[in-house]
Amino acid sequence: MVFKLIEKRMRFPFERLKIFRWDDRKMTIITIYLFCSGLVLGSFFNVVGLRLPLGKSLIYPSSSCPSCSSRLKVIELIPVISYIWQKGSCRVCKYKVSALYPTIELSTAVLFSIAPFITNGFGEGLLYITLSSLLIMVIVSDLSYMVIPNSLLLFFLPILILEQWYFSLASFSHMAIGGILGYLVLLAILLLSRGGMGGGDVKLFGVIGLVLGIKGVFLSLFLAVLFGACGAVIGMIIGRVQKGKPFPFGPYIAFGTFIVYMKGDQLFSWYMGFFI
Repeated sequence: MVFKLIEKRMRFPFERLKIFRWDDRKMTIITIYLFCSGLVLGSFFNVVGLRLPLGKSLIYPSSSCPSCSSRLKVIELIPVISYIWQKGSCRVCKYKVSALYPTIELSTAVLFSIAPFITNGFGEGLLYITLSSLLIMVIVSDLSYMVIPNSLLLFFLPILILEQWYFSLASFSHMAIGGILGYLVLLAILLLSRGGMGGGDVKLFGVIGLVLGIKGVFLSLFLAVLFGACGAVIGMIIGRVQKGKPFPFGPYIAFGTFIVYMKGDQLFSWYMGFFI
């Protein structure tokens, strides 16, 4: 009742955006624009994921080599291309730069560019891009430090809520139930495993639950656990993961979320087909 009362009383400007649809005649231009935007923002997401957990400024100092601290020139900041051109090494000291940088940039570009093909209009596309941005930064942060910053989640939380409400993608009650379930399920796993999962994963799943809803939360968790188990086994085989030692689970949550967002209904129907 309270949620419905809030929805009726709240108003938002720019009503025309609600009926905006992807223009099929300009799909090529839109896709190219989103791809290029993803490359640029992917580079920034690298910065956020690497600096935010350390409490560093996202603006100052400018990007530099992690080994010799030489400032990067403009031409060295071109996403993906600069990495390939310099053969993955620093121009000054030849330090080998992590392949995570171009991987994140290119992944962000691809995820952004497919938005018109997997969403039904501007509103859902914007929500997908916002969620993708959060998950990309989570992947960088968790892979680098095994930390998912609270400030990152708190920044995206109100944005995701407003986007879903404004574009009529979900009711407040739907978001609340999904978010609470996502948080409580992961919290239960955290308590039962006695530290087998980080608190950042729990809070991340609470935010994801706001977007995916009840069915999506459980399907995403199933896929995350499945991918995480496979990743742990492969990691132990190649010596990157030690038995009994924690490893980043955030990327697997992200992978599961991406799949559910894109193909969740089809996967759920396929699974239920075995029982109906």
